[in-house]
Amino acid sequence: MKQVTLQPITKENYRECINLDVDESQAGLVASNAKSLAEAYVNPTLCPLGIYDVEARGWEKPKLPMVGFTMYELVAGVGFILRLMVDQKFQRQGYGKASMIEVIRRLRLHPEVELIATSHQKKNIAAASLYRNLGFKVWDIEWAKEIEDEVFLVLDGQDA
Repeated sequence: MKQVTLQPITKENYRECINLDVDESQAGLVASNAKSLAEAYVNPTLCPLGIYDVEARGWEKPKLPMVGFTMYELVAGVGFILRLMVDQKFQRQGYGKASMIEVIRRLRLHPEVELIATSHQKKNIAAASLYRNLGFKVWDIEWAKEIEDEVFLVLDGQDA
């Protein structure tokens, strides 16, 4: 099984991050990395991370390319995975699943996290399948009902 390491987005790697791109068929299904980084700049509850193959572990400045981007937020007892994208050159190699497993592992290390949740656009079939296979189920929470084109999910086995 593929493994990844997650590393902070820094002034040294942010250009690489914003140059990552999803497959043409996925355009419009995920926010741009530039937009996500701008949000993280003004919102200290957001944690943006570059996704690298596990072989980059231990390198302050990895010699391997960034394969994707993820961002999560810790708010009101919820570790919410806001973004997950894998560059088109690295898709269908297991990086998406490996990245989610690593983000979930990290979120479980935070004592304040009571629930782990995520969302995806209703038409994003690939994300729906990935999250379902990882144990996420529909999160029936009142505030999410106002956002009609998104499906909100919570990791199964948690009080929802």
